[in-house]
Amino acid sequence: MTDRPKRRSPAASSGRSRRPAVNPPAAAAAGEASQPFTSVSDRFFRQLVLGMRNGVLAVTRDGRMAAMNEVAYRILDIAPRPDDLGRELSDVLSSQPDIVRILSAAFDLAHLPNRAELRLKPSGKVIGYTLSRILDDKGQPEGAAVFFKDLTLVEQMEERERLRDRLAALGEMAAAIAHEVKNPLAGIEVMAGLLRRRIPDVPDAQSLLNDIISEVKIANAIVLEVLEFVRPIRLQVERTSIAQVLHDAVTMAERKVNRGGVNVTMNIQEQLPLFQADHYQLCQLFANLVINGLEALDGKGTIAITAAQGVEYQEPAAMPGGRDPAATLVVDVVDDGPGLTPEIAERIFNPFYTTKPQGSGLGLAIVRKIVDAHDGHIDLTTALGQGTRFRVTLPMNAGEDWLQ
Repeated sequence: MTDRPKRRSPAASSGRSRRPAVNPPAAAAAGEASQPFTSVSDRFFRQLVLGMRNGVLAVTRDGRMAAMNEVAYRILDIAPRPDDLGRELSDVLSSQPDIVRILSAAFDLAHLPNRAELRLKPSGKVIGYTLSRILDDKGQPEGAAVFFKDLTLVEQMEERERLRDRLAALGEMAAAIAHEVKNPLAGIEVMAGLLRRRIPDVPDAQSLLNDIISEVKIANAIVLEVLEFVRPIRLQVERTSIAQVLHDAVTMAERKVNRGGVNVTMNIQEQLPLFQADHYQLCQLFANLVINGLEALDGKGTIAITAAQGVEYQEPAAMPGGRDPAATLVVDVVDDGPGLTPEIAERIFNPFYTTKPQGSGLGLAIVRKIVDAHDGHIDLTTALGQGTRFRVTLPMNAGEDWLQ
C-alpha cells in the first residue's frame, strides 16, 4: 500500500506565502493611509498665497481683484485696504497702470511673458515677473495671475559692475594720456607767464596772456578731475555725523559757486546716530549736489536739505536668520529750480554728460561713484517747472566692510 501524498494548502499550491497576521488597529491605520487625498480647505490655499516670498497678484476674468499678498503690496508701494478683494483692478492699482496693462493682456496674448522685467513708476524699482492664466475645469480662462520679485538690488549690483568695467577702460585711457596732456599744459602756462613779465607795458598782450593762462588752468583742472574720477575710491571709514557732513558740504559748495540770493535750509532729524562712512567723500558728494542746485537756480530760489533715519526693505531670501530690514540714512537735496526733461534725467549720472557750457560732466558721476562705494543708492525725481530732488540712501553700517 503506497503512501498518499499530503494535501497542500491553497496558499502553498498557488506559490504564495501566507500573510503575516496584522492586528486590527494597524489594519485600520493602513486602511486610512491608503484612502485617496481629496481636498484641502480654502484657508490652506489662502495661506499658501499669503506666505509666498514673492509678490502674488490675481485677477478674475471680469477685471476684479481676487488675491494680493503682503509682499505684492510692499513692492508696489500700495497701502492695503480691507475691501480690496472684489474691487476693480484699475482702482486698486491706480498708481501702477503698467501692472494693470500686463494682467489685462493675459487673456489676449498667445505667449505669456516668463521671467520678464519691468521698471515701476514712479519708484524706479525693477521687478522680474511671470504671467499665467487661471483655467476652470473645462480649460477656459477665468482669471490671470502675476508672480513677481523685487530685482532692484540685483539691478543696482549689475549696474555697479557695468560702471566698474567702464571706469576700468576709462582709467587705462586716462592714465595713458595724462602725462601727454599735463606736460604741454604746464609748458604753455610757464611760457605765457614768462612772456607776460617781458612785456609789462603792452596792455593788449597782457590781457591775451592772462586769458591763455586762465584757460590752461581750466584745462588742467579738468584733467585732474578726470584722473580723480577714474581712480578707485579707498574709503577712510570713521564714525561720522551726518549733520557735520552736511554743514561742511554747504561750506565747500559756497567756496566754489556764488550763492547769490539762494536760500539754503537744513532740517536734520534730532539725535541721529553716528554711522560708519568716509567723512571727506560724503562732504564731496553733498557739496556736488548743492553746487548742482546753486547752478540750476542761478542766484534765486531755495535749496532744502533734509536728513532722517529710515529702513530699507530686503527680500526675506536676502535676510538669513530672519534679520530685520536694514536701518538707513536718507538725505534729500531739493531745489525749486526749472527741473529737467526726461531725456536729460536719464543721462544725468553718465560720465562727461553735461548741459553746462563750462561743465566737465563729472560732478554727478562722482556723486554716484561715492554713493556706490558706500553701498547706498541715489534716486532722482524731477520734471520741467517742478524742481529737482536728489535722494541719497545710505546704510547705517555703510563702509563697515572696509574696517574688516
